[in-house]
Amino acid sequence: MQEHFQYFTTSINEIKLPTKFTFPFYYEPHPLCELAASEVQSYLQTQTDFEHNFGLDPSKKGLVIGKMFGVLVVQNQLNEIGYITAVSGKLAEQNIHKKFVPPVYDMLTKDSYFLREEQVLNQINLDLESIEGNLDYLTLLAQCHSENKKADLDIQEKKEELKAAKKDRNYRRLKAHSRLSLDAYAKLEETLAKESLEAKYFFNNVNRYWEHTLTTIKEKLSVFTNQISKLKEQRKTKSAALQQYLFKQYQFLNSKKESKNLSQLFAETSEQFPPAGSGECAAPKLLQFAFSKNLKPIAMAEFWWGQSPNKEIRKHQQFYPACQGKCKPILTHMLEGIDMDKNPMLQNPAIGKELETIFEDESLIVVYKPAEFLSVPGIHIQDSVYTRIKQGVKNISGPIIVHRLDMSTSGLLVLAKNKKAHKDLQGQFIKKTVHKRYTALLDGIVKDNSGTINLPLRVDLDDRPRQLVCYEHGKPAETNWEVIERENGKTKIHFYPISGRTHQLRVHASHALGLNIPIVGDDLYGKKSDRLYLHSDTLEFTHPTTKQKVIFHKNAEF
Repeated sequence: MQEHFQYFTTSINEIKLPTKFTFPFYYEPHPLCELAASEVQSYLQTQTDFEHNFGLDPSKKGLVIGKMFGVLVVQNQLNEIGYITAVSGKLAEQNIHKKFVPPVYDMLTKDSYFLREEQVLNQINLDLESIEGNLDYLTLLAQCHSENKKADLDIQEKKEELKAAKKDRNYRRLKAHSRLSLDAYAKLEETLAKESLEAKYFFNNVNRYWEHTLTTIKEKLSVFTNQISKLKEQRKTKSAALQQYLFKQYQFLNSKKESKNLSQLFAETSEQFPPAGSGECAAPKLLQFAFSKNLKPIAMAEFWWGQSPNKEIRKHQQFYPACQGKCKPILTHMLEGIDMDKNPMLQNPAIGKELETIFEDESLIVVYKPAEFLSVPGIHIQDSVYTRIKQGVKNISGPIIVHRLDMSTSGLLVLAKNKKAHKDLQGQFIKKTVHKRYTALLDGIVKDNSGTINLPLRVDLDDRPRQLVCYEHGKPAETNWEVIERENGKTKIHFYPISGRTHQLRVHASHALGLNIPIVGDDLYGKKSDRLYLHSDTLEFTHPTTKQKVIFHKNAEF
């Protein structure tokens, strides 16, 4: 049997092969991929080939690291159908495993250039730690900080005294101007000028004293800081050189046997620099192995195994698309010339759908937006609430859009018909005086009856438009919630968002630190269904013209 090529353990005769290869960035796993994934998962549950803590066994010790695995259904040169499998990144601190295809480039090979250079970098880091922890260096550092603080205080104090003395001299001069004779006034001016010179001389002496004191300390300190600067510069240079070396070692094939490295593939992107871990994902590993071994790719899927990371949402055994940031430039090259499923993001999901007008007057219009309907034009699709309203409503001007709903979310939107109304309504949203309520159906049972979720959010730079929970760089996001009903293993819930971050309710529902239960049909943070079961059912705000409170409501159709 060909290395890493695996036959299905159950019959696949009744399963029809796909006519086109999987579009890797948005897909429904093919039945063959589901079967292959199931077999890989059975292996993971029973294997004894490696030790790794996925976070599934509470009794297991060690760092918990969940992993993304991939399966690629392939046809070999004997026209037999089987599959190969891969893991993203290292597994159990190793790159080579019996079950999984090897990496595109194995930097962990014994005595490799990478490991040799890594040892050099590690030694530089040790040398830096040694110097930065030296007692003499730390003593001088503390002394320098202390003397700098004293110098700043003393000089500032002397500046204030200088100003006060100048003010006093001006007062004495002004007071004496009309009371003294010309000779007496001239003598006073001489006295004041002398005092001024003496004060400046004294101030300059203070400055010179501190300059001498600090220079002496800095000269002693420079013995250490020069070494630190030299080592840091050496580390920076070596790290950059090693990174460039690695970028060139990652050579990716496509079906035509054309090869491009990471530097070439990312040169045409906006970042122009490969993100950390590029080329280590399961998908590039699988395609690289297939092309190098003359295996024809049929279908591909990736699934998560283990506990979710703290920042992002990954559910155990769930399928996920390839990431945009790391994988898109690579897979675009690798899949060149292969007939793939269409990119659904290029297809307009709003065809055949209509907006329902809930209310309209001379200032505003409130509409009901169906699910899978853009609020504003996208990169590839122009059809949206904005374009429909602008084309269909008479006497409308200004920015129009006041707030948005995700494409997949249904519900109420208020739009301004002129600049004055837009400014007023936008101000209400900014001041958070607009009250919004959403209805959602969650894919599980929520035990508590109500609560508040506070999880700061930011975009996943490597996988837009997904959002991450990030306490360091995220924007505050707060959601109040209450349960409406529990039925058939699902929970219907009301959300009251205080802030309005992208995907806020979806992340707050699905994240382990939130409700830990995704919204039904959430293809980013849960499982795809016939729709995303999230609906904006209530809007309450102050009318921009009448200044009266207005409430609009539209029940969810689920």
